[in-house]
Amino acid sequence: MVEEANPVMIRVIRSIHTLIALVMIASMAIVYCSAISETYDVLLYLSSGALLIEGIVITINKGDCPFSYLQRKYGDDKAFFELFLPKNIARHMFRFNFVVITIGYVLLLFRLIIAV
Repeated sequence: MVEEANPVMIRVIRSIHTLIALVMIASMAIVYCSAISETYDVLLYLSSGALLIEGIVITINKGDCPFSYLQRKYGDDKAFFELFLPKNIARHMFRFNFVVITIGYVLLLFRLIIAV
């Protein structure tokens, strides 16, 4: 059931959602930077943990972000990625991110193997 739009809650949820998205983007960048520089440190492990947790949460929610439910509950009809991208592209962002993350880890694994 969708309540009447609550602009304050919508802003709060979008802000939290944006912070989480920035952490996830930074985590993906850290995976690539670690692979390129062959740096395997605590930052890589923290980033990997964040990406793993995100993947589990998205999987449990059947490919949807739990914040989407909160957004709709408070009357926000735009999904997070739809704020920046056309709807037909935004709906594929989790799959796209999965591919980008997978490529990063393949590169990381490749660099680890050839370094040995």
